[in-house]
Amino acid sequence: MALPLATVVAPAAHAATASPALLIGSDFPDPDVSRFGSSYYAYSTNNGNGNVPVATAATLTGPWTRRADALPALGAWANGGRTWAPDVSVRADGRYLLYYTARSIATGRQCLGAALATSPLGPFTPVGAGPLVCDAGEGGDIDASSFTDSTGLRYLLYKDDGNAIGQPTSLWLQRVAADGVTLQGARVELLRSGRPEESGVIEAPVLTKVGSQYVLFYSLGGYGGDAYQTSYATAAALTGPYTKAFRSLLTTASLDGAVRGPGGADVVRESGGDHLVFHGWINNNTARGMYVAALGWSGGYPVVRGSRVRYEAERGVLTHCAVRSTATASQGQAVAYLDYADSTVSLGVFAPRAGAYTVYIGYSAGFGEAQHTLTVNGGGAQVVTYPNTGWETWREVRADVTLVAGANTVRLGFRSRWAEVDYIEVA
Repeated sequence: MALPLATVVAPAAHAATASPALLIGSDFPDPDVSRFGSSYYAYSTNNGNGNVPVATAATLTGPWTRRADALPALGAWANGGRTWAPDVSVRADGRYLLYYTARSIATGRQCLGAALATSPLGPFTPVGAGPLVCDAGEGGDIDASSFTDSTGLRYLLYKDDGNAIGQPTSLWLQRVAADGVTLQGARVELLRSGRPEESGVIEAPVLTKVGSQYVLFYSLGGYGGDAYQTSYATAAALTGPYTKAFRSLLTTASLDGAVRGPGGADVVRESGGDHLVFHGWINNNTARGMYVAALGWSGGYPVVRGSRVRYEAERGVLTHCAVRSTATASQGQAVAYLDYADSTVSLGVFAPRAGAYTVYIGYSAGFGEAQHTLTVNGGGAQVVTYPNTGWETWREVRADVTLVAGANTVRLGFRSRWAEVDYIEVA
């Protein structure tokens, strides 16, 4: 059922938030995107056209052009047809290193392989006589990605495929030599599945560092439908411990259905502004297209434009109102007694880029239609109207606003009658 919308009276019209942009509108799952030289290169899980599909563009937003298969021949250890989640990086010697997942002939499980090329377009040539990592006892190993720390040390991240044999899954960190294919020392477990929404699956690890904090992106749940999503975990040290985010970063619901089953994410870090690239179901769930959204960092934590971030009202700055405990509200509390001319609740929110955003306000109103005024950064007010719900029945209304890049203050103030505020969400 559609949520009621806010009645908005504003001094100027505001556009709604910018949803993620569809860059490749055909099957291109698990995208890995990097800029090499003056061009962007994207690699994906195979879709019946070769082993490693690759596309190029002059800018991240495209247009993107598909190229020839980047890996014409797999390693002798692998069968074709199930080549997944490639990752391409450049080594210190200028050669390009490809990690890929393929089916091991010997074990019948998905395992990790490596290949080298002198061009990011390939053709990549397999390295070694066998797979790079292949443990049939843990269900095989998939979803390799590379990470280089500030000192130049290289690491391999991957997922054990425990869910393939009815076991929990883990994400691993493995030190490698400068060649990217010589394993050094013991691997370290970074995360393990366990939350209900994960359904026993965490995968597609991608690691980046923001300030002094390590941020590990990963997908969770079954990839085959709308429940697939992207989350993250953070740590003060490379090897952890990592703490999972309270809520996932991208879900079908957080994107208001603009992307279905967002997963397989990759981070593109650039001086002009970071982005998150990921796939989502298109064409009646018959293909996974490649999307991009603006990515920002609020105190070292990722925020994606177009995906809702919740701010609990009770954690704001309250004037002439109070927090009320109630089991029916998010986190068990809401802001009540916003009943006076000077009653306000102010919340700090974050925007990855300057521009249009949408604010969703969780509220209840028990004595007829109520109204608040909404301001951003002390600017002109718009009026938000709350249809009657009955107390302890929480609904949402929305208001479109303009935010500056970085920190903003959204303030709700009394205008007429009575409403309680549970939270706001900003997308």
